[in-house]
Amino acid sequence: MRTSPGDRSAPRTALAMGPAAAAAVFPPDALAALGRVCDLVPPPALDDFTTERARAVLRDVEILVTGWGCPALDASVLAAAPRLRAVVHSAGSVRAHVTAACWDRGVEVSSAAAANALPVAEYTVAMILLTGKRVLERARDLRRTRRRDDPLDTPRTVGNFGRTVGILSASMVGRRVVELLRPYDFRVLLHDPCVTAAEADALGVTAVPLDELFARSDTVSVHTPLLPGTRGLVGRRLISAMRPGAVLINTARGAVVDQEALTEAVLHGRVRAVLDVTDPEVLPPGHPLWDHDGDNLLITPHLAGSQGNEWARLADLAVREVARWTAGDGFAHPVRRERLDRLA
Repeated sequence: MRTSPGDRSAPRTALAMGPAAAAAVFPPDALAALGRVCDLVPPPALDDFTTERARAVLRDVEILVTGWGCPALDASVLAAAPRLRAVVHSAGSVRAHVTAACWDRGVEVSSAAAANALPVAEYTVAMILLTGKRVLERARDLRRTRRRDDPLDTPRTVGNFGRTVGILSASMVGRRVVELLRPYDFRVLLHDPCVTAAEADALGVTAVPLDELFARSDTVSVHTPLLPGTRGLVGRRLISAMRPGAVLINTARGAVVDQEALTEAVLHGRVRAVLDVTDPEVLPPGHPLWDHDGDNLLITPHLAGSQGNEWARLADLAVREVARWTAGDGFAHPVRRERLDRLA
C-alpha cells in the first residue's frame, strides 16, 4: 500500500524516542521514507508521554516507532493510546520500554535487533582475525623498534589457519558471527544449552559443553544476553581454563563476565582480551586495566553496535516493518512474549 502524508487510510504513526536518537536514526530522508508508508505525526519525537502534546498524539496513534530513550509503555500510557496496535523498535532490545501491559493488550512488537546484530558481528570477526594475526601487538612493536621483524621467525602461534573459535550463545549476534566466519579456515565450537547437536550441525558448528568451549578455543567470543542466570557466567574457573594466550572477546554485556577475574588474568598476561563492554561501563578512572601497558588488551567504547552510517540500516528496517504491517503482511522481525526470557 502506498500512502502519502496525511492519508487517513494509513495507520497514524509517531516516533517515540530521545531527541538524539531521533536525529541520528531518522534524518530527513529517513523521515520522508517513513512518511510514505504511514500517516506520520510530524516531529519532534515523543520522549515524555505525560505532556499535553504527547497525550494528544497518543489518542490517535496506531503505531509507535520507538528507539533509544523511549519511555516505558506501561498501562497508563496504553490507556492514553486506545488505538495503539503495534510497536516498531528501531534499535535492539525492547526490554526497557515494552512492558507486560503491551503483551496483555495484544500490541504487536517488532525490533531492528537483526539489523543491529550485523555491525556487532562484523566487529567480532574483525577482532578474531586481527588477534589471530597479533596485528595490534606487532604494530606496536614496529612503532617502537622502527624495524620490521623477520617473517620467517614468526611463531606458529600466529595466524588464522585452523584456529579454534568458541562462540558462547547462539544469539542473533552469535549466529551472524558463525555465518560470517564460514569463508575462513576456522574450527567453530558453540555452547548454548538451548541448541541441540542437530541444530548446531545445521549451523556448521560443533556443540560442546561450557567448560570444553573455554578449554579448547584459541578465541572465545561472548554473545550471551545479560539475564539473571547469565550474570557472572564467565567466571574465574572458566577464565582459568583458557589456553595461555587465548583471546576473550566480549561484545555482549560486561556483567556476563567476572570483571575482577578477567582483570587478574589480563594483568598476569595469561589471556588476551578485547572488550567492547565492561562491568561497570565505563570502568572507573582508577581501574588497573586503564594503566595496563601490556599488548594483551584492547578496550573499545561500546562501538560495535550500529553507529554513523549504520543507523540507516535501522531506519530502513523500521520503514519496511511499518510497510509490511500496513499492507497486512505482518512483521518480518516480530518479538514474541514467550521468548523474552531469552532475549537481551
